[in-house]
Amino acid sequence: MAKKPNILIIMVDQLAGTWFRDGMASFLHAPTLRRLYDEGVNFSSAYTASPLCAPSRASFMSGLLPHKTRVYDNAAEFTSSIATFAHYFRNLGYNTTLCGKMHFVGPDQLHGFEKRLTTDIYPADFGWTPDWTQPHQRIDWWYHNMGSVLNAGIAEISNQMEYDDEVAFLAKQKLYDIARKEDDKPFLLTVSFTHPHDPFLTRKKYWDLYKETHFPDLHVPSIGYEQMDPHSKRLYDANDTTHYNITTEHVNKSRHAYFANISYIDDMIGQILDVLKTCNLDDNTIILFTGDHGEMLGERGMWFKMNFFENSACVPLLFHAPNRFTGKEITHAVSATDIMPTLLQLATGQPADLCHDIDGISLFNAIEGDTSSLEKRVIYSQYCAEGSVDPMIMARTEQWKYIYCEVDPPQLFDLAHDPYECRNLAEDITYSNVKQNMQELVTNHLDIAQLRHDVLDSQARRLLIYKSLRNGAYYPWDYSPLQAAGERFMRNHMDLNVVEVNNRFPKNS
Repeated sequence: MAKKPNILIIMVDQLAGTWFRDGMASFLHAPTLRRLYDEGVNFSSAYTASPLCAPSRASFMSGLLPHKTRVYDNAAEFTSSIATFAHYFRNLGYNTTLCGKMHFVGPDQLHGFEKRLTTDIYPADFGWTPDWTQPHQRIDWWYHNMGSVLNAGIAEISNQMEYDDEVAFLAKQKLYDIARKEDDKPFLLTVSFTHPHDPFLTRKKYWDLYKETHFPDLHVPSIGYEQMDPHSKRLYDANDTTHYNITTEHVNKSRHAYFANISYIDDMIGQILDVLKTCNLDDNTIILFTGDHGEMLGERGMWFKMNFFENSACVPLLFHAPNRFTGKEITHAVSATDIMPTLLQLATGQPADLCHDIDGISLFNAIEGDTSSLEKRVIYSQYCAEGSVDPMIMARTEQWKYIYCEVDPPQLFDLAHDPYECRNLAEDITYSNVKQNMQELVTNHLDIAQLRHDVLDSQARRLLIYKSLRNGAYYPWDYSPLQAAGERFMRNHMDLNVVEVNNRFPKNS
């Protein structure tokens, strides 16, 4: 029987999928990703389940939307009773490893992975819990602010670079370990970087790649605070934007550094794939490249994510497998919740036998050429975190995007004719039937009143628990990877000859 394929998942943070439509933006210096996109299957209208780190990642791993994972924000616990792709792949006999960020909140820091090679870059406790009962509260110590834009530029090391350098190094070491052990078990290795997430700092070698580049103009420059929709205004206030004087130079430097950090990540990915090839693992490895959410990058005068505009809600989604399928682009809308069942079917050739219903579907048939299951599908995304005061729902059909929140006026965009979402058609009587149909989709999707109750209840409990757990002895949930130093390299209880043979790859050459 043929060996099951290995799975290499490469995840990045805050990379807008809009830069990967029609392949990849031509000005990007990213040769590794460009090759993968030329050879793989690109889903160019893929949407996050929630435009924020922890909720989106919980949905990516489980195939469930946030109202089912109950991961509403960046401080909501991802409970151990929710099955993830790591659990399913372990049941298939895979060795499962996580290297990098996944923003698990709570005491379970594995969620099906056998090993984690790094700690996470963000805290695992309830400290970042928003409070909808105080809608105008701004929490300076953890909320985004515009310092990332104001201080954009060149740095040779930063908090984020140090993290991603370590992620890349340990991912390469893991591949060497797999090759040296000559284990028959297939592997699932998830490598998750924090770039190109702000702050917008990059190394000079990557900055210089773009010194002569003319970046695309903003499609929708700042429209002015008074013209913004209510949620955009709340995000503008939550990010403390009014207290900063953001100039055109700041915007340009931030965009320059952001694109340079795509090149930085491309370099790290290239190094990992070089090791994959050196270890003769590349021919039987399926690669998934994706992200958790996008980045507004100055569009509409907005930054970061936390909204349903295209630059925030779209994510890259690429499947690559040598000699298995050829390069193509699929423009039908799909969801990050589709990733788990798709990977399982790619690995086994059969639809996944799941222990519970999920919100995602397998994209296997679409990858093989039959996109009929995607043509009339509705994609949903939810947002219940900072900057919001009530559940926000996005419904996306082939042509339309509808954004609904019970405390805000609705938004309706015709993405077929208005891809940059310049014209809200929700109050245009010409489109009243479309609006009504989209509203019915949202209403039938979930019980918004119940979701509101659940979010408020969750926030209240977590705010109390966090305060309690910081009063007195504190036991952190943050993952601390342990290494048995006495079992590494050469020690006196080891036979030097055996050590040298076992740690060599190839064994004979």
